[in-house]
Amino acid sequence: MPKTTISVIKADVGSFPGHSRTHPKLLEKAAQMLKAERGKLLTDSFVTHCGDDIELIMTHKRGVDDKEIHKLAWNVFVECTKIAKTLKLYGAGQDLLTDAFSGNVRGMGPGVAEMEFDERSSDPVLIFMADKTEPGAWNFYLYKIFADPFNTPGLVIDPALHDGFVFEVHDLVKKRKVRFSCPKESYSVLAYIGSPSRYVIKHVYKKDGIIAASTSSQSLNMIAGRYVGKDDPVMIVRAQSGFPSMGEVIEPFTTPVLVAGWMRGSHYGPFMPVGLCDANCTRFDGPPRVICFGFQIANGALIGPADMFDDPGFDRVRARCNELADTIRAQGPFEPHRLSPENMEYTTLPQIEKALEKRWEDIAE
Repeated sequence: MPKTTISVIKADVGSFPGHSRTHPKLLEKAAQMLKAERGKLLTDSFVTHCGDDIELIMTHKRGVDDKEIHKLAWNVFVECTKIAKTLKLYGAGQDLLTDAFSGNVRGMGPGVAEMEFDERSSDPVLIFMADKTEPGAWNFYLYKIFADPFNTPGLVIDPALHDGFVFEVHDLVKKRKVRFSCPKESYSVLAYIGSPSRYVIKHVYKKDGIIAASTSSQSLNMIAGRYVGKDDPVMIVRAQSGFPSMGEVIEPFTTPVLVAGWMRGSHYGPFMPVGLCDANCTRFDGPPRVICFGFQIANGALIGPADMFDDPGFDRVRARCNELADTIRAQGPFEPHRLSPENMEYTTLPQIEKALEKRWEDIAE
């Protein structure tokens, strides 16, 4: 029986007002185009948004990096861009960095997370979608889920998890990758993933090679060479029966973590888990948001979604995120609220520095 593939492909092709939220007409168009492909390219589909990003969730039997699946997503974003331009939405087409599809959306602007697997007798999958942050934002959570026994007791008491997991880490600067086997190499993986602006966990596998998690690792700024908006990553995580339980997967999000992004992609801010109804960034164009939709996969069909963060159990972390937002916002243009100089290279700050360059004078020693 063919394996099931889940493809989550996202892009910001226009929003209102400013970088706040996705217009309903764009979501409607995207849903119509995907629905027309059910029974053809697709087994099933679901369209939603996180902040100003359109999120395309698709299941099919064609494997990862399939040209036709990626072309379909690209065409959806192109058609939605046309509507965005008609409505004069902000940043219309901003994540489409090329004029024509070239076989794969990787490197063309949209973010992509995919995985292919044999379905289990019951296959829960959690899909995380973020706004106003970078791909490395998932690093902390993936480590907690798959390597921290204080978060995931299954690593200690469940024989199916006791051997640990393998983390595939990508270096976004040198374009290379490495795999670390945990728990044996826990300290080694932490040496890298603690710098999430450069090192990103792309995949997590069981020791036998079965996929457990997949993320989008595209960096818009590094692709374009300038600031064109934050990457707003997506992530797919399998749960239960040989993987961490659903509760173990979402538990790390009760910790208010500071991530890069927020206003103009230039500030650290608290990563706030919210239900879909609150997935609209407003204060200081934020704070950064994350939503999680849970599905059961049944012969490729998406049974759901369940809005996992639409739960009073996350009220306290949301309040703590707001407190952190107050604290760090008070620092204004000073670090550590503003990103470090190397991370500001892709923003508009270099234009200011260039204009002032001739005013600097050497200091005599």
